[in-house]
Amino acid sequence: MQKKNVLVTGGAGFIGSHLVDKLLEQGHRVTILDNLSTGRPQNLAHLKENKNLTVKKADIAYLDAIKEYFKGIDWVFHLAALADIVPSITNPAEYHRSNVDGTFSVLEASKLAGVKRFIYTASSSCYGLPDVIPTPEYAAIKPEYPYALTKYLGECYAMNWAKIYKLPVISLRLFNVYGPRSRTSGTYGAVFGVFLAQKLAGKPFTVVGDGNQTRDFTYVSDVARAFIAAAESDLQEEIFNVGSGNTYSVNRLIELLDGKKVYIPKRPGEPDSTFADISKIRRLLNWKPEVSLEQGVKILLENIDYWREAPVWTPEKIEDATKEWFKYLSK
Repeated sequence: MQKKNVLVTGGAGFIGSHLVDKLLEQGHRVTILDNLSTGRPQNLAHLKENKNLTVKKADIAYLDAIKEYFKGIDWVFHLAALADIVPSITNPAEYHRSNVDGTFSVLEASKLAGVKRFIYTASSSCYGLPDVIPTPEYAAIKPEYPYALTKYLGECYAMNWAKIYKLPVISLRLFNVYGPRSRTSGTYGAVFGVFLAQKLAGKPFTVVGDGNQTRDFTYVSDVARAFIAAAESDLQEEIFNVGSGNTYSVNRLIELLDGKKVYIPKRPGEPDSTFADISKIRRLLNWKPEVSLEQGVKILLENIDYWREAPVWTPEKIEDATKEWFKYLSK
């Protein structure tokens, strides 16, 4: 395949760095734009001698500052965003700036440069508390908190730019991505980072509710392959779910991680199950997940030292960190 000039926003982050690995393995020339607010230079340390990689520290919300980097680019993968529920509730303006204004800037820069493919990173959180399980792409959109809303608004912008300006856009709605290099610092967030830090510290796993809720845990290398499959296709103005093809209980995850547990209150606005209907991406992109939860957890445990500096969350710390969550989302 012809080698491409590729730009990855958020390429120093968790998913972005794995995508960059695969793009470089294929021989593409990659430019990363990342302001390092959540991305980590350590995620790219193993690539520092790669002559096909250029890393630029930049804030995507400033169009005039980033548009020069899009000249001559074939593929744009837009992953830069603020994640997590709690800080989006307490600081929605920051999330709008990053996830909506930032997406606008990246779309405009891509339009001006005439890029040939634009892949947007959407979130399954747009489905809120889904009525249909497994959840198809045409399910109702019901964002429960500002993070979910801002990611969906970014998708709306991307699809509108595809319609009006003929920018060749595909949007991927990701379900519960996990794997090595997932974020270790900052606010209370994704279950894997919380549990792995607790395991290292010899603390019990903090299980929300009864632990019977299920999540479509999707391994990061499968997600990176989905991005590349989307870029290599000729499709435009399409939205795809990216999931594992299964859904797993939190109790099953704890069995695999092997540790004691303590229960904390169930949180409002969280679905009992996330489970992607991936029939569309299987059919149109010939993509399918390859890594089972058992395989993925085994890899994580082999790389658990990555989480040694992560914050260790106790029930008391979680209660304090999520008080705004309960305040605003409780019915």
